[in-house]
Amino acid sequence: MDVAAPGERGCVTLMQKLSGQQLPWPVDWAVFFGTVRPLILEIGFGHGQYLVHLAERYPDHHIIGMEVASRCLQAAEGAIERQRSTNVLPIHATAEMALHHLFEPETISQIHINFPDPWFKHKHGHRRLMQRDTLDAMVSRLVTGGKLFLATDIRAYAEMSSQLLASTRGLDNLLPAPWMTAMPERGITTRYEAKALKMGETCHYFAYQRNMVPVTPLPVIKELAMPHIVFKTPLSLETMMAQFEPSEFAEGDTIIRFLNVYRGERALLLEIYVKEPTIEQRAAFLVADRPEPGEFTLKLSALGHPRPTVGIHRAAALLGDWLIGLDPANVVLKRSLLE
Repeated sequence: MDVAAPGERGCVTLMQKLSGQQLPWPVDWAVFFGTVRPLILEIGFGHGQYLVHLAERYPDHHIIGMEVASRCLQAAEGAIERQRSTNVLPIHATAEMALHHLFEPETISQIHINFPDPWFKHKHGHRRLMQRDTLDAMVSRLVTGGKLFLATDIRAYAEMSSQLLASTRGLDNLLPAPWMTAMPERGITTRYEAKALKMGETCHYFAYQRNMVPVTPLPVIKELAMPHIVFKTPLSLETMMAQFEPSEFAEGDTIIRFLNVYRGERALLLEIYVKEPTIEQRAAFLVADRPEPGEFTLKLSALGHPRPTVGIHRAAALLGDWLIGLDPANVVLKRSLLE
């Protein structure tokens, strides 16, 4: 998947809402930026104040920010344009997607996390950024000597993070204590940080460094070949559509939902949702007729720019099984799926 590099005019020309779902997996950042420089990643950059600060503080680095809130992306893009920063890119992506799909192992020099959402409710615990799987992914992406910085104003979150960080073999604490309550060398007070301090909250700052201890390899998760099934059936599109029912399947850490079906002139569009540990996708499959009478192809629609992941292949297999099971006369002519 080709995406134009920023070029001499900088990333201001590239503010068309870059998405981790549309970037190459992984990204060759040297080709993307046009130069080879160390990488700094900020996860959850809010309104972009700290992101712009990083761009100014490290002009010889490429600064990449990850955020999921659209209003924050817009605010950060505006700040970057005003400062005419040319070494920074805001990208719409979750930390899990970015770390597992966009970055090769041992390629990031610094990771910054400022005041992440604590997600204290038990049912929301899986959304919390600081947890074992995500931290292990961060460690795997840091170069030896690379640094991880975390700031939070929530004491319970600090205690939880302290235990997690201290038990991570690939990291060494750079501070004389588990955390500090002031870190002036940050060089900036962020909007949320200032708000917390004004309310009398205590901020907790962490600084860790990647050591030389080997860690479990976490290779980049790359996209697969496009799934498709060719089948022959005496059924019409209308008959297939009439037998569709919304349904949900849970397989390990993957959730697949079949949501709706829509009728086109020569095809059905089946709306689906797939949640995997590193990515969520709302996508669609087409059941399209072929020139040969009674033959159809089940294939992934381009709607929403879906990426053919393991979960998408599994959804294709489930849809294929459903379609073939609609009539005993149905026959699979070709099947291209991850088995």
